[in-house]
Amino acid sequence: MIIKTVISIIAYLILAPIVGGLLAGLDRKFSAKMQRRVGPPVLQPFYDVFKLFEKEDQTVTKVQDFYVLIFVVFVIVSGAIFFGGGDMLLVIFTLTLASAFLIIAAYSSNSPYAEIGAERELLQMMAYEPMVLMTVIGFYMCCGSFAVKDVLAGTSMPFLPMIGLFIGFLFILTIKFRKSPFDLSMSHHAHQELVKGLTTEFSGKTLGWIEVSHWYENVFLLGFVFLFFANGTVWGTVIGVVVALLTYFFEVVIDNSFARMKWQFAFKSAWIVALVFGVINIFVLYVII
Repeated sequence: MIIKTVISIIAYLILAPIVGGLLAGLDRKFSAKMQRRVGPPVLQPFYDVFKLFEKEDQTVTKVQDFYVLIFVVFVIVSGAIFFGGGDMLLVIFTLTLASAFLIIAAYSSNSPYAEIGAERELLQMMAYEPMVLMTVIGFYMCCGSFAVKDVLAGTSMPFLPMIGLFIGFLFILTIKFRKSPFDLSMSHHAHQELVKGLTTEFSGKTLGWIEVSHWYENVFLLGFVFLFFANGTVWGTVIGVVVALLTYFFEVVIDNSFARMKWQFAFKSAWIVALVFGVINIFVLYVII
């Protein structure tokens, strides 16, 4: 069991940035096709990151780089805990702590663009955290454990009894993936009114590591989608992987179909979805289990 856990963690550390970078490249290509453009090559995100790593570091304060380093470490640790079969509560706590350090890094730059981006990031965290927490509670009620390995070892697919939580989780993934209409704090699009939001003052290796961290984060967020279909069988694994990939490209479609909304709408809609789909689903689980 320990050997399997170590192998899973090592596989995540090596493969997650590769998979995340390829998804980012396919995202750009797919978005370009929807807009009737040729678009960049699929490997363009890797070229961009390699170019960032080759640039000279230009930072406002040294402490800014330290906060970003802690952010990167906690994001990677979050994924390692998840793919190592660890506690999902610890995963979301670690990921939230990582986001907090990125926000502090943005504030430390004293840039008005970065500070507004940091404020919006805080609002987004308050918007999606309740739904994330309820999803984890739903897994506990359905599978009897907070551990990822116990969910994977289950014999029944959690999707049907947790369909409301699944819908709610898909909704907040739009925020977590930083897609329109909720790309409020930072964006990969050139039309972002805050330039690059909370990453405005980051450059070189620092910005490169932030991008790689998002690749890590996206992969293990899709891992949560996979858990909804895990039932210990090959078919469950195949269905989970396919749905996770379809989920990502569904978010790309949403990204290219809606204009950016105000933060008030993002906050209210996320909480309404959490109350309607999350709370009702948890109540149903409480009644039937």
